[in-house]
Amino acid sequence: MSISVLWATLLLLLVVASTVAVSDSAGVNISEGNSTRIYELPAGSRPHDVAPAPDGKVWYTGQRRGVLGILEPQSGAVREVSLGQGSAPHGVIAGPDGAAWITDGGLNAIVRFDPASEAVTVFPLPPQRPQTNLNTAAFDGDGLLWFTGQNGIYGRLDPASGVMQVWDAPRGRGPYGITATPDGEIYYASLAGSYIARIDRSTGDAILIESPRAGQGARRVWSDSTGHIWVAEWNTGVLSRFDPRDSRWAGWTLPGAGPRAYAVYVDERDIIWVSDFGANAVLSFDPQTETFTSYPGSAPGAMVRQILGRAGEVWLPESGLDRLVLIRTD
Repeated sequence: MSISVLWATLLLLLVVASTVAVSDSAGVNISEGNSTRIYELPAGSRPHDVAPAPDGKVWYTGQRRGVLGILEPQSGAVREVSLGQGSAPHGVIAGPDGAAWITDGGLNAIVRFDPASEAVTVFPLPPQRPQTNLNTAAFDGDGLLWFTGQNGIYGRLDPASGVMQVWDAPRGRGPYGITATPDGEIYYASLAGSYIARIDRSTGDAILIESPRAGQGARRVWSDSTGHIWVAEWNTGVLSRFDPRDSRWAGWTLPGAGPRAYAVYVDERDIIWVSDFGANAVLSFDPQTETFTSYPGSAPGAMVRQILGRAGEVWLPESGLDRLVLIRTD
């Protein structure tokens, strides 16, 4: 397995925040010190999402190959677990039970992988909900799994009973990223609907939260440690923040020409990470200093569609290059 190490050194564009309006870039600085390691995956994997596993390994969804990939970071060794005929896995997260939970658009099902027994359990969506284009999932504070489907649905699975419920999303097509806050609340983003929503967990209702930027194309969302909701706005190239306590928005335009914000993740230090298809890069953003740091893709066409991490590590799936990238932050 080929492993190479790069150093990300370019710090881009100081920006100034506003509570509603998007801020403009103003200056360039240089950063040093964070190491990056690249892991080559089997050709044609097209890793869509990645999730650090509790045992130190790293899971990824091999969307084109219908597999859950398992990377051993120390050696670079990769194994693949088939998820079944027709599988096209999109999202993967580590559940509170230590298992990998996968949203599989090809199977139109939630899939659980037990790392101890390597058993694969499939939870199909109801037959009256075909071809939902399942996207991502998050566990709430009660251990229930919530998920999105781009073809206009969101849903809930009780892992203990296997009971699943599915709701029609406001404005139809679009539900994409989803996140849980520290107090267990669930928010999702609608790309086609250009909104974020909080799900009332008692009723299942989606409560729309409108952005001050019409048509912004909210693609993914993530919560920081204080419950702020960070949003990657695909159409505007803005990294935005919603404060549920006072319903105020702030926004920062990604540096460079033609930014396209895709994935967003908040690490344990409350540093925000966002991928930019326009720049073929991933950016970190420090809300305290309002500075972006750029980590260029390992080659042209990296296409980082999701970001996830654990303490001291940020993991990126370069879906266009069949690679995983580790950025060490400790």
